[in-house]
Amino acid sequence: MSFAGQGPVEARCALCGAGAAIAPALYTCTKCSGTLDLLYDYPALARRLAAAGGEGINPAVLLSPVRLTHEDPLFFELLDWTRVQPAARLGAALGARRLTLLDETRLPSGSLKDRATLAVLMRARETGAHTIACASTGNAGASLACLAARLGMKAVIFAPRSAPAAKLRQVQAHGARLLLVDGNYDLAYELCLAAVAERGWVSRNTSHNPWCAEGKKSAVLALARPRERKIADAILVPAGDGCILAGVHKGLVDLQRVGWIDTLPRLVAVQPEGSAAIAKAWHAGNTIEPVAARSVADSLVVDRPRDGEKALRALRETGGFAVTVSDAEILAAVFELARLEGIFAEPAGAAALAGLRKAIAAGLLEPDAEIVALVTGHGLKDPGALAPLLAPAPVIASLKDLPAEASR
Repeated sequence: MSFAGQGPVEARCALCGAGAAIAPALYTCTKCSGTLDLLYDYPALARRLAAAGGEGINPAVLLSPVRLTHEDPLFFELLDWTRVQPAARLGAALGARRLTLLDETRLPSGSLKDRATLAVLMRARETGAHTIACASTGNAGASLACLAARLGMKAVIFAPRSAPAAKLRQVQAHGARLLLVDGNYDLAYELCLAAVAERGWVSRNTSHNPWCAEGKKSAVLALARPRERKIADAILVPAGDGCILAGVHKGLVDLQRVGWIDTLPRLVAVQPEGSAAIAKAWHAGNTIEPVAARSVADSLVVDRPRDGEKALRALRETGGFAVTVSDAEILAAVFELARLEGIFAEPAGAAALAGLRKAIAAGLLEPDAEIVALVTGHGLKDPGALAPLLAPAPVIASLKDLPAEASR
């Protein structure tokens, strides 16, 4: 713990550049309502790294957005949740010879959302708050319900009534207060923010609470290795509201600022064709415009990405790009991932792999590039998405009823 970080020292607006002091109720910029970046004392951290030679220091601890003590076992468990898995068989199928998967399906609630949730909850605990609320299509709500239960805190979830039933049951099983909204995620988001302002709850909402991106950045920090000076050539990230992409970018920038890596990998935003506000803005060279979003990948269905501008910044500053994929391509990636690497992902969780195949085929990424793809959520989150594509299993009463293909 001698190298534990001490948290951010200031905040700065990602849009207008205005500074803000770290405060208990710190959300968006008070001047333009833009999303905030949390900044650290990077020169001091770099000196500590240099003095130690990089050995024995975990960057997720050093760049933690909260002050840590030995009494924070849940944070240190998080450092062991991620599985970095080489994927030679899947890579061969997709045309990427050096593919690594960042498997986030093993986190407590089954999705990468746990990283943001834990950062928000630990920050809320620092400030003495007890009730945290969020809008969610399912995963963020399940994550908040799960970890709030673990820490003895209260959670309130605003979710569209159309959210996958499995995710809503997960929310309720953990004892959170679930409020179904007669509308989409964007309406749930607005209602949640109104309730937060009225009731004084803590907001665990993407782009509203800057600790969300700080939590999500820990995913990429898990890839950092002392003395290697490099993470990858490219990282593919499924994008809905853009917060994961913004968080990954922030983690990379933080690593570069403290001298842990020399260059930033190219970031690639992968979006469903039916929910592609970020990709459309990227290809048109415009700012984000709302879309009428729909996709089998429910976690990526967002009309107006709340962290869209940060996501575009991430693509610009890393020389990256955006790619869109069809629902059919996403579902095909779910099956390939499960059958070639033994990882069962929900559609949103496998979207990056569908994007990888497309990027390789289009010549946007080299087959020999060192590539990381994020697998962001477990398949049990939304098993119903695959049901129409699965043939009924045969029913047998004895071995003589075995289908012919089963004997081969």
